[in-house]
This record gives sequence, C-alpha cells and structure tokens, in this order.
Amino acid sequence: MVEDKTQSAKKMDVRYVANLARLNLTDAEAEQFQSQLDVIVDYFNQLRSLDVDGVEPMAHATPIQNVFREDQVRPGLDREVVLKNAPQHSTDLIMVPTIVE
Repeated sequence: MVEDKTQSAKKMDVRYVANLARLNLTDAEAEQFQSQLDVIVDYFNQLRSLDVDGVEPMAHATPIQNVFREDQVRPGLDREVVLKNAPQHSTDLIMVPTIVE
C-alpha cells in the first residue's frame, strides 16, 4: 500500500523518533513533543507546496566569494629572538608543559 508523503508525514510518531534517538519520554513529554513535531511537519508540508521551478539551488541567500591573493615569500621571525622569549627551550624547540597524560 503506497501512501502520500504528506499523509505519512502527518502520522510521524514522536515515540518512534525518540526510540531512534534512544530517549525515554514520559507521557507528558511525549504529548508535548508530539504537538511540537506536528507543527514542524505541518510547516514542512507548507514548504513542499511552494512552486520552486526555475529556482536555482543555493547554499547561501547572498553570493559569497573567496578573495584570493598571491602567496608572497616573506622573512620569518628570527629564531634566536623567539627562543629568548620562551620560558624554556631546548636546542631549537620551545618547551611547553604536558597537558594530556
């Protein structure tokens, strides 16, 4: 038996969704969430009825462009100056305290 998507969406059961999410709901929570889920499904059904023929899919409402610049080689920091500012160092390495053991 094939059902209309709108009808099957109307029958979405919050206890089924909660089971998928491994949530235990009280009867009061299930009733509250069921009414909220019904509102959400109704809204999606309204969106489904919109005519979007000719509307190009997009990820953002406004055009977004990356601004690229040419890579330029620049001199780095002087190693001796950096090591002088480090509280502890060994050879060319800055020593830091252990965070994860």
